[in-house]
Amino acid sequence: MKTVRIGAAQGFYGDTIEPAVATAEKGNVQYICFDALAELTMAILVKDKRKNENAGYTKDISTQMKALLPYVKEKGIKLLTNAGGINPIGAQQEVLKVARELGFTGLKVAVVTGDNVIDRIDEFQENGVSLDHLETGAAIDTVKERLEFANAYIGAQPIVEALRAGADIVITGRTTDTAQFLAPLIYEFDWSEEEWDKLASGVFMGHLLECSAQSTGGNFSGKWWDIEGFDQIGYPIAEVSETGEFIVSKVEERGGLVTVDTVKEQMLYEIHDPSAYFTPDVVVDLTNVKLENIAPNQVKVTGTKGKPKPETLKVVMGYENGYLGQVMVGFSWPDAMLKAKKVDEIIRKQLEKMELNYDEVRTDFIGHNSLHGPLAHENDSDLNEIYLRMAVRAKTKQEAAKFSRLFPPLALNGPPTMSGFTGNSAPRALIGMWSTLIDRNQIEKAIKVEVEEV
Repeated sequence: MKTVRIGAAQGFYGDTIEPAVATAEKGNVQYICFDALAELTMAILVKDKRKNENAGYTKDISTQMKALLPYVKEKGIKLLTNAGGINPIGAQQEVLKVARELGFTGLKVAVVTGDNVIDRIDEFQENGVSLDHLETGAAIDTVKERLEFANAYIGAQPIVEALRAGADIVITGRTTDTAQFLAPLIYEFDWSEEEWDKLASGVFMGHLLECSAQSTGGNFSGKWWDIEGFDQIGYPIAEVSETGEFIVSKVEERGGLVTVDTVKEQMLYEIHDPSAYFTPDVVVDLTNVKLENIAPNQVKVTGTKGKPKPETLKVVMGYENGYLGQVMVGFSWPDAMLKAKKVDEIIRKQLEKMELNYDEVRTDFIGHNSLHGPLAHENDSDLNEIYLRMAVRAKTKQEAAKFSRLFPPLALNGPPTMSGFTGNSAPRALIGMWSTLIDRNQIEKAIKVEVEEV
């Protein structure tokens, strides 16, 4: 029976490419797939594009292509990535540039566009499309004039179209995290758009591979201390059959661990409803999934079910949302927490007296509740040290800058042992997030696939 082998390359913007190179060398894969984007990444890329009109894609794509294009040429491995972010055409041109610099010819680089709908907001409203917030129901007009980007999550089909056009590398914008992984299966097995169980299995495979080493022992909360080779951990590889069933493994020479438990943790990661995981290609039902250890570092996955794809696509927009002012200072034993809480109290009183009415004031005690939040225990009397982090959201950059200036005097005028002051950091622009649903036909009619050969 025909199988397709797919390797994971990236779980976030800035991830290391070394494990993907090992997969290209020794993983016997036909495809290497990336997930470069998150909502935060889109905000970062928008800020890049403000400074440089040609930017807006993940900058590490140059390093990645220099490392992997030789394997594309030598072994015919295809690379699929959503690194295009806000500017997929810019990313395509960067890949072509790298290929030319390496002296390669005959490589086809495709780009998928149409997910970026920032210039179509008025058109949607004229057509009666509601852009109200998905969760709060707030009207889009409250943020419309401050929008910085708006991108629809699109699925695997445009990538499939690019592969059918002969592309060796496919660059997209805001395709879903799993779309890059599903597309090769649709292309290789010629799955129809209504083979829901197979499509669901392909999406689930992509979900298990999309987060770097999280299926191969990274971020594992079980007996993580028994895992060998964190310093050279391998990224997951899936071997998928035409039925959709697949086996998760890794390059044996690399570190890490693939077991039912490591895979199960990634299975639950970011899944809100296991019976209905919505994607543009299919709604995935994981309630009957079976994971089975079949050999060392090999887990077989069966039982994934699918339901018809949704009629709408999720669109995420980013809007200007003020400025961040932030300060962090430390306190030592004894009574470290008591001292930090006192400074928090002093600063809040000063804000009130000075009538600095910030939109939001946040306090975290690093070493106590900055990670656990409300779940942190109350036993804080014997801590060796604690760091107070206070942050405000201001309407203007000038208002945000005033906040950090309140702290230096307290080194001599407040509770003892205040130290570790990280300095007055410059205010930072904030991007707010807005989610809505739009009829998929409105989005998909504008999607284009173009191929350029170097």
